[in-house]
Amino acid sequence: MKPTLPHTQMANAIRALAMDAVQKANSGHPGMPMGMAEIAVALWSGHHRHNPANPKWVNRDRFLLSNGHGSMLHYALLHLSGYDVSMDDIRNFRQLHSKTPGHPEVDITPGVETTTGPLGQGLANAVGMALAEYLLASEFNKPGHAVIDHYTYAFVGDGCLMEGISHEVCSLAGTLGLKKLIALYDDNGISIDGKVEGWFTDDTPKRFESYGWNVIPAVDGHDVAAVQAAIEAAKKSDKPTLVCCKTIIGKGSPNLQGGDKVHGAALGDKEIAAVREYISWGHEPFLVPDDVSTAWAFKEQGAALETEWNSKFDAYAAAFPQEAAELKRRMNGELPGNFDATLKAAIAACVEKKETIATRKASQNAIQALSAILPEFLGGSADLTSSNLTNWKESVAVRSGKPGNHINYGVREFGMSAIMNGVALHGGYIPFGATFLTFSDYSRNALRMAALMKQRSIFVFTHDSIGLGEDGPTHQSVEHVSSLRLIPNLDNWRPADTVESMVAWGEAIKRKNGPSTLIFSRQNLPFQERTEQAIADIAKGGYILADAADAKAVIIATGSEVELAMSAAAALKNEGVAVRVVSMPSADVFDRQDAAYKASVLGKGLPRVAVEAGVSDFWYKYVGLEGAVVGIDTFGESAPAGVLFKHFGFTVDNVVAKVKSVIAA
Repeated sequence: MKPTLPHTQMANAIRALAMDAVQKANSGHPGMPMGMAEIAVALWSGHHRHNPANPKWVNRDRFLLSNGHGSMLHYALLHLSGYDVSMDDIRNFRQLHSKTPGHPEVDITPGVETTTGPLGQGLANAVGMALAEYLLASEFNKPGHAVIDHYTYAFVGDGCLMEGISHEVCSLAGTLGLKKLIALYDDNGISIDGKVEGWFTDDTPKRFESYGWNVIPAVDGHDVAAVQAAIEAAKKSDKPTLVCCKTIIGKGSPNLQGGDKVHGAALGDKEIAAVREYISWGHEPFLVPDDVSTAWAFKEQGAALETEWNSKFDAYAAAFPQEAAELKRRMNGELPGNFDATLKAAIAACVEKKETIATRKASQNAIQALSAILPEFLGGSADLTSSNLTNWKESVAVRSGKPGNHINYGVREFGMSAIMNGVALHGGYIPFGATFLTFSDYSRNALRMAALMKQRSIFVFTHDSIGLGEDGPTHQSVEHVSSLRLIPNLDNWRPADTVESMVAWGEAIKRKNGPSTLIFSRQNLPFQERTEQAIADIAKGGYILADAADAKAVIIATGSEVELAMSAAAALKNEGVAVRVVSMPSADVFDRQDAAYKASVLGKGLPRVAVEAGVSDFWYKYVGLEGAVVGIDTFGESAPAGVLFKHFGFTVDNVVAKVKSVIAA
C-alpha cells in the first residue's frame, strides 16, 4: 500500500490503535474497527457535528456504535478527535474501572451515547433518538429559529441486521419517516462462525426499501470520498437512509483480512508486525504521529459549532423566553417546580374518591392527572392501547409528518422498549410504553439495558397473573414479577389500589437514575383505607397497611392479593387472632430502606406469610424457611379469574390456615 492521502493515514491510525489495544488486553475485536476505519473517517471528518469539549451539547449529532463489539473503533475516534479519552485509557482497554470497557458504556466514556453490545439495540436506540429529535424540533423550533436540528448516525453490522429487533425498529422508523436517521451498514459478510452466506442471504437493500427507507447500495466502504458522498445524499432524503458499505473485515491484516479469524481475537505479535509493514505504519504501539493527530483534532471546530449554536439559542431565548426555559428544563431532566404539589393533590383526590377500579384504569387516571404539567410525557403501547390504557384525553398519536405525544408501536414489544431507551438517552422526554406483563419476556433485554444505563424509562405492564382469566397460561404471567425483580437497578411496582398506583407513577417519574416497571391488574381492586402515615410510607416500597397491638403474625401482600390479605386478617380477628398486614408494592424500593425501618414494618420475631399470585421462591427472603408463601408454582389455566383464584388457593380460608400454621410452628 502507498498511504499518501491524509485520509489513508487517518484510517490507519484507527487500525493501529485497535490492533494494539486488543493485543495488549489479549481480548477484543480488531476486525470491525480495521474494516470500518474509512467509513469512520468519512463520517467524523466530513459530517459529524459534535464538540469533544462538551459531550452533552444539546444539538450535537448522535453517533451510536450498534455493533458495539468493535468498541475500539469508537474509543479511537474519541481519543483522536479530542475527547477526554487519553492514550493511557486506550492502553487500559478492557481493564477494571477503565474508561474503555469491552463494549461502549454510556456515562463511563465521554462521548459514548448509549451502551451497546447486545446486537441491534444500538440501532433501536438510534431510532428512539431520531424520534426524539423530530418531536422536539416540531415542538420547539420556530420560523427562523431551528434550535433542534441534528442527525443520528448508527454504525451497524451483519449481526445487528440478523437480530429480529432490527426489523421491528426499522419498520417503524420507515413508517414514521425519520429522515434524520442515517445507518451505515458494514457489509463484510463475516460473523464469528464464518461467512454469513450460509445463514444470512437476505437482500438487505430491498428489505429496507420495503420498510420505506432510502437505500444507497454498493458503496465502497474503503473509499472515503464515496462514503462521504453517500452521507451527503442521505441528508437530502425525506426518509431514513441505509448506506450499504461493502468492506473487508480486518482490512490491513495481510494474512487474516476477509476471514472470521480476525473478528474476535488479538492478531498476535507476528501478524501485527505484518500489518505495520503492509499499511506502512512504522510507529511503535500507541503512538500517533503529529500530522495524523492534527488531521483528526476536532476540538477547535467542535467549539466553534457549539458557539455558533449558542448564539442561535440566545436569539431564540430572546424571542421565545418561555419555550427556551422549558427546553432547558426538559433537556436537563428536571421536573416542573409544581410536580410534587400536583402529585400530592392527585393522591388526595384518590383518597377522597375511594374508587374500586382496575389498577390499569387507576394508572390511566394517574397519567391524566400528571400529564397536565408534564409536556415531556411520551406515551405508547405495543398495539394494546385500549387494554393498557396508556392514552389520555390530550394524547395525540404520532404519525409520519404529524408530531404528537403517543406512539402506536405496533406488535413490537422489544423494539418499543429499546426505542424508549433511545428517547430517554436523547433527553427532552419521559417515555413510557405498555404491553401485557407476560410479554415483558419479549422486552427483557431492553429492560436490562435501561437498568444498566440508569435511564428514566417507564415500562407499563398490565393484565398481571391469573387475574387475566380466560386467555389462559400463555398470557398469565406467574413468574414474571419475580424475574423482573432479579434485574439490578430496576424498580418494580405492583400497586394494590388507586392510591398506590398514583404513588407508583410519581416515584417512577421522579426517579432519574434508573427505570421502573408499573404492573397493573385487569380486574377491579377495592380502595384500601389507610392512615396519613401509611400514605406517606407507600413511597418506601412497603408499609404497614393494617396493624394490631397484639399481632401474632404478619401477612405480606402485593397488588390484587392485598385485598385477600385484608379479608384474611378480618377473618382471623373474628377468631381472636390479631395480625399485621404489610402492603409491599415495590420490594426493590423497600430493600433500599434502612434496617430500622424494615424491621419496624416486618416486625421482630413475628412469623410471616407472603401472598402473591406468582412463583413463591422470591418471598422466602422475607418470611424465612419457617414462614409460608401462598403463591403459584405452576403455569395457570384458562377460566374466569374468580374460578382461578379459588383453584390456586387464593382464598381467605387458605390464607387463614397458613397464618395459623406459622403461628403454631
